[in-house]
Amino acid sequence: MRVRTVLGAAVIVACAGTLAGLVGSAGVANADPAAAPICGSTEATTGTALSGTYRNLRVSGIAYVANGAALTVSGNLTLAPGACLDAFSTGTVQVGRNVIVGSGATLALGCAPGSNGPPPIAPCFFTTTSDTVGGNITADQPETMYLTAVTVGGNVVSNGGGFSTPGLSFPVKDMNIGGNLILQGWHGGPGAWIGALRNHVGGNVIISNNVGYRPGDNNPNDSTEVVGNTVGRNLICQNNTPPALYGDAYNPAIGNGPNVVGHKAIGECADLTTPPS
Repeated sequence: MRVRTVLGAAVIVACAGTLAGLVGSAGVANADPAAAPICGSTEATTGTALSGTYRNLRVSGIAYVANGAALTVSGNLTLAPGACLDAFSTGTVQVGRNVIVGSGATLALGCAPGSNGPPPIAPCFFTTTSDTVGGNITADQPETMYLTAVTVGGNVVSNGGGFSTPGLSFPVKDMNIGGNLILQGWHGGPGAWIGALRNHVGGNVIISNNVGYRPGDNNPNDSTEVVGNTVGRNLICQNNTPPALYGDAYNPAIGNGPNVVGHKAIGECADLTTPPS
């Protein structure tokens, strides 16, 4: 599960109604959140380090939240088309309303021992962050998202997107989602992976029309893993390539067991509420 997203060098962070600390239009990082950053090899030198408190925040280009930093947005956090925000760190992100991810943009949010990102993924080996989004996370044609251990009051919805970058992944893990989780129409390139593991979702989980090509340890196609989720209502999986499966992620000893569904498991996920035969 890898991603190498290299974006343009220019960074523009426009803050509507800034409450504290306006970030400059070409701020240069002095401490990168990971040795292999999600926004590509130039993140440490051309990315903008984000921290402080904002009413609304719009990110264009490359930005990141460093280990130990705190970013608070009382309103909406918006990623412009093609932008990249790397908050895959031990920093803390609090968004009062919505996170909106534009076309071709990449969002990495949250950190936990079960995280997946470019290696090395430490310090996520040892830390679970407490990132929160009061409203929804919505993505329209994103390149990808890395979502881990975020508490979301509303829905997480991603429609379309993907890219031909080898190894691009779309993991959604250890999330606490009050509404629905909907992942539909994402198409990855060679080595791509999309999956939902160990999430707690109050509403429905719908995973449909996604395409991945990542080979697994025990299966020639190991993408579309749906494992260990607790779903308040229905779990619906359809028209995925490959079809939704447990894959090599299945391991009840670490919480990757059958999905627990309050109502019905439908389509490709109909058999994913009992142990594999």
